[in-house]
Order: sequence, then structure tokens, then C-alpha cells
Amino acid sequence: MSNHAIKDRFRGYLPVVIDVETAGFNAKTDALLELAASIIRMDDNGELYVHETMEFAITPFAGANLEKSALDFTGIDPFAADRDAIDEKEALTQMFQKVRKELKSVGCKRAILVGHNAAFDQGFLNAAIERCDIKRNPFHPFSSFDTASLAGLAYGQTVLAKACEAAGIAFSNSQAHSAKYDTEKTAELFCDIVNSWKRLGGWAMATNQHSEPTMSDIFASGQ
Repeated sequence: MSNHAIKDRFRGYLPVVIDVETAGFNAKTDALLELAASIIRMDDNGELYVHETMEFAITPFAGANLEKSALDFTGIDPFAADRDAIDEKEALTQMFQKVRKELKSVGCKRAILVGHNAAFDQGFLNAAIERCDIKRNPFHPFSSFDTASLAGLAYGQTVLAKACEAAGIAFSNSQAHSAKYDTEKTAELFCDIVNSWKRLGGWAMATNQHSEPTMSDIFASGQ
């Protein structure tokens, strides 16, 4: 039995990476068109990895604004027959069911959103939750981990493509700006940053907290 549990890494919070593709920048008025989520797990060595990614094409809500410039940028046709889109509430219900199942499985109390420029994704997620009148939200309503900030610290890069390049993660600009692709790359980046910090001694796991110096130990010793 592993002594490494993801519930112990982030104070009982489970990181779930979210990316949205939208028809504009205003979460209250502009359509949510794609939603993807990657669930993060921890292996027996205390390393994070991407366990599963789910994706949803979403039908614009009634009265939603569709900015032409945003649609041109993403290349999404909101009304294309082959999108197999579902409404916001069904997408959120399906995603939340999987997240709740994972929370129960790993003993976490709540999910925490991980995103690249996380405030944008969190704003659209919360606006959709409010529109759909969903009362049981498994995510913390305002806390998040922002990989733009983390990558700026770790690699000196804040753009997702450049941060992935600095981390040695393959990135295709031609596949970017789909929710699934960007979610998976953001998840890989998040795992790489957290795992690299652990290898530097930045997080003392149960089995090595007495054998490997932590960053606090190093700073205290003046090394």
C-alpha cells in the first residue's frame, strides 16, 4: 500500500484541470462552446499524472452572444451538425458526476480548478453553474491553481505553448484552441511543475520527510 495520497498533497483538494472554448470574453453573456476536464492522480512514488480527460461540445445557451472574432479564432461552428453538442446542464452534470466519484475514491473533500489563466475558465464555469441553477458544485468556488503563474515561476514563460516547450512537453499550435488539447497540455504542465518541485525537496512525503531535506531545511541551513 502506497503512503502517497493525493488528498495529503493539497489539503484535501483534488486538482482537476479545466479548459473552455467560448464565443467571447464575457462569461455572463457569451456562449460556452467547449468544456474539457482532466482528472489528476498520484502514483506510488508521489508523482502526479493525468488519469482521464473528458470533453463536451456545448450548445449555446438561449440568448447567448456569439462574437464573430472569437469564432474565427477558435474555428468552432456552434451549429455544425457533426459537433454532437449537448446543453450546458447535461455537460456539467456528467462532468460533476465523474469528479464526485473521483473525490470519493481518493478521499478528497473538494475539487480545485487548475487552468492556464485560470480566472477565465473559472469565470465561465461558474457562470454556467449559475445559469443552470446547479446547487452541488464539487469545485471550490473561487480558489484555483493558475499554470500561467506557476510556469512563469518555474520556466520564465507564461504562454502555454512556450511554457510547454520550456518544460520539454510537445505542443502543436495546429491542435491548440480545442478544449481537450489545451486541457491535456495544461495538465501535463501542471504535473511537471509539481513533480519537479517535489524532486527538489519542496514537498516532504510520508516516506521521505526524514531522509531528504525540504526547501525549508535548505533555507534554514543557509546552503
